[in-house]
Amino acid sequence: MAELLEFNGRTYDTDEEGYLANLSDWNPEIADYMAKLDDCDLDENRWEVINFLRAYYQKYHIAPAVRVLTKFIGKELGKDKGNSKYLYQLFPYGPAKQACKYAGLPKPTGCV
Repeated sequence: MAELLEFNGRTYDTDEEGYLANLSDWNPEIADYMAKLDDCDLDENRWEVINFLRAYYQKYHIAPAVRVLTKFIGKELGKDKGNSKYLYQLFPYGPAKQACKYAGLPKPTGCV
């Protein structure tokens, strides 16, 4: 069932969990707004993960599950950031699921 999100005088189609229905609707401002609705501030570390996810999606055309995300973050951003504890501190509702939502990507495969 589709939902609507209103921001800056524009209406965005989302699914029932708040993921953007159209990838092309994404921009950094809508990401910030979506995060604020969840009481989350997108700081530099969170943006690092969001930008990584967007690049990963552009290359592989799929949103990675948390295990894959953790592995690739470790390779790209360093071992200190490529672990579940760090990623769950940034995105407590699930690093892959929550970060993909703010990145304007579909819900990752295997996330409930």
